[in-house]
Amino acid sequence: MGSVPQTVLLAEDDRAIRHALERALTLEGYRVTAVADGVEALAQAHRTPPDVLVLDVMMPGIDGLQVCRVLRAEGDRTPILMLTALVETQDRIAGLDAGADDYVLKPFDVEEVFARLRALLRRTGGANGGAPAPVEAPKQAVPERYLEAAGLKMDPQARRAWRDGRELELTRTEFELLELLVRNSGIVLDHSTIYDRIWGYDFGPGSKNLAVYVGYLRRKLDEPGAPQLIHTVRGVGYVLRED
Repeated sequence: MGSVPQTVLLAEDDRAIRHALERALTLEGYRVTAVADGVEALAQAHRTPPDVLVLDVMMPGIDGLQVCRVLRAEGDRTPILMLTALVETQDRIAGLDAGADDYVLKPFDVEEVFARLRALLRRTGGANGGAPAPVEAPKQAVPERYLEAAGLKMDPQARRAWRDGRELELTRTEFELLELLVRNSGIVLDHSTIYDRIWGYDFGPGSKNLAVYVGYLRRKLDEPGAPQLIHTVRGVGYVLRED
């Protein structure tokens, strides 16, 4: 018999706040995974579901509200605590409507964050309403196998992809770009977010690199008489959806 720390997925684009809160939560006894944006938060939540999420509302690309909406649309009921500098009532209502469970206003006292996390975990069945919670054995995350959206099926582990049963021959970069779009199906990803997630840095507004790879993907995905899957949102970025 032992105890296993409860897991927190923290998404905060401000590096100083992210590092400080990650350290404070770790010292409090939580096992923390910290990421810098909403795209990475969704990918991590799908890969290893946490006990609770702490999301900054205002992040570039996909913000905390969009992360909430996607998870709730998927039926994910993991408790979500939002961090926000927005103090207007309608802003907090928007977050609650998106599926958030509670709010902490910036600048915050870390003890308030701890208290609200304990309350959320109590409501969702945490044995002690805090970390660590005693259990008989470590909780094993179910490994993700397939991603599916808009007639596409992907196996990230085997790095294989299919459209309507037809296997696609993709390069490493093409596969990673398609995986990013599939994980965020229906969400418009801006150019900077895609560059950062796929290449690790933004090539700048004059770069055609992303457009070239989207063109490669479209040629491999598109079929006669079938709807186009990757759509350009002029001046913003790209979205995967089946119209």
